[in-house]
Amino acid sequence: MRLSRKFRIILGILFNTYSGQVAERDELSDRLMVAEGRLPGLTAEKGDLQKQLTQARSLRGTSQAKYPESVESIEYGEYVFEIAEKCNVTLASLSFPRPSDTKQGAVTYSIVSLSLPISGSLADIFEFIKTIRTDARFASTRVKSVSLGGGSATISVDIYGYKR
Repeated sequence: MRLSRKFRIILGILFNTYSGQVAERDELSDRLMVAEGRLPGLTAEKGDLQKQLTQARSLRGTSQAKYPESVESIEYGEYVFEIAEKCNVTLASLSFPRPSDTKQGAVTYSIVSLSLPISGSLADIFEFIKTIRTDARFASTRVKSVSLGGGSATISVDIYGYKR
């Protein structure tokens, strides 16, 4: 039996289409096997990343707890005077400038820079500095510099507050 030319052309087109679909199906099957092979590893990695996210959120909460949301000058002024009295030093003056903001990554901190001019014995001055550095109310405070001179000192500190 002899096939007509039109029929052979149609048959050729169908064969080419079928061959292309078979090749595409084989390629998709191979890609599916690779994806299925990677799935357990990616699932484990997703679990690890979720654990890291949970830990990071917990750490952020812990870090935020260390920093007050705002630096209340009246409170810190009272604390400074209380510590000065406890350490037997005289605080010459205390003024609270407006807080400035600084950004570390995605976190913005409010910073109040204070200059604390005190006078007293050297031992009492060192006790005052130690107390400022270790008192829980000043956990978010960093002593920047200390200038000593003949029974007096000027202590520069930054008090950090967490801003949402």
